[in-house]
Amino acid sequence: MSTHAQRERLLLADLLESAGPGAPTLCEGWTTQELAAHLVVRERRADAAGGLVIKPLAARLARVQAEFAAKPYEELLQLFRTGPPRMSPFALKQVDEAANSLEFYVHGEDVRRAQPDWAPREVDPVFANALWSRIERAARVFGRRSPVGLVLRRPDGRTAVAHRGTPVVTVTGEPAELALFLYGRQGAARVELDGDKEAVEAARSAPLGI
Repeated sequence: MSTHAQRERLLLADLLESAGPGAPTLCEGWTTQELAAHLVVRERRADAAGGLVIKPLAARLARVQAEFAAKPYEELLQLFRTGPPRMSPFALKQVDEAANSLEFYVHGEDVRRAQPDWAPREVDPVFANALWSRIERAARVFGRRSPVGLVLRRPDGRTAVAHRGTPVVTVTGEPAELALFLYGRQGAARVELDGDKEAVEAARSAPLGI
């Protein structure tokens, strides 16, 4: 039975293939080639991927990612489609689902929404709830650097606190859009922000995400 993460992997691979190498993305400074390299390094080179969260390893990560970005685009996409090697933690279905369903959705939108003729994707209710579940777990981590209090709110009223503090900004939107906001794609997320004007502007430009 396919998981959300497995489905999002294939959808993301298709988006990358359709966009082609060198296309823009919402990841600042990254083309589709560099995004594909990031995806492969993240799950195939644990010795370097730690640089995503551990600053002393950042230089090594940059070197390894540059090496992968120099590979043929088709090779990168095949490696990504194939998935992580058997010994990788990401090869475990539970880890894959927990770590990648939200990650791959956001990166898919990084590709989709950077294109001039992009159209919104319809997210089914089951996947929307799965995204919300991940958001609830990750909100405090991804919102930790917000300079203002940050509350994420679904249209049905359910909320998740991303950062405690005052003044408070409430961000309302569907789970898929809240995911983009929480990952630092505030400018691309279709959400409504409520709060003091200065606080709202601070939330829009906050360094959210990893």
